[in-house]
Amino acid sequence: MRTTRTLRTALLTAAAAGLAVTVLSTAPVAAAPAARTAPAAPAFLSAAQWPASHTPWTAGPVRKGLPEDGSFCTAGTTPAAGTRHRDFRTELDTGARQTITVAPTTAKAKALAAELRTALATCLERMKEQDPGIEGVSKYHGRVNVEEGAYVYSIDTSYPEVGSTDIGLHAVGRDGRTVTVLEWGQLGDLDGAPLKGFKKTTATAVAKLH
Repeated sequence: MRTTRTLRTALLTAAAAGLAVTVLSTAPVAAAPAARTAPAAPAFLSAAQWPASHTPWTAGPVRKGLPEDGSFCTAGTTPAAGTRHRDFRTELDTGARQTITVAPTTAKAKALAAELRTALATCLERMKEQDPGIEGVSKYHGRVNVEEGAYVYSIDTSYPEVGSTDIGLHAVGRDGRTVTVLEWGQLGDLDGAPLKGFKKTTATAVAKLH
């Protein structure tokens, strides 16, 4: 009798549990909250988006932090945190680099962009202080109207004693909290540099950040 009562109790418990499952399965299910997705990382230029050269551009990998061989002009200005960079090269004496930094706030990004502009504008003077044998001309080539703006500079240097000349084109641009720096350089002078193409590349770089 005890066994029968125990078995009946177990069956009733199972039936109740089955009913509960049925009720739960037919009840409307509340939608789960949508998972937050992290914002996409800013996009870098591709090799084909640099000004045309005598030989094709090759793009290196995107790397975290600052490059080991950082730019003399901007050294000590760009923080390693939130920064990535990508190097580009051709088979001849032309190379380029893009650096992207995502600042914690828009205000800090704006301040960083201003500091980078100052670093580029004063770079030639600092070069001459470090190496009195160098000569050169630094020029500001105006604003590129894209997002919060981009600014283009050139630094034309030479060593009269050895007869070598180098031209560098530089740009600083910002979109919200994101700041990008472009560097392009080759043997030669400003007359042989693709300034118009570099400005187009600068506009493309800032526009594709986000």
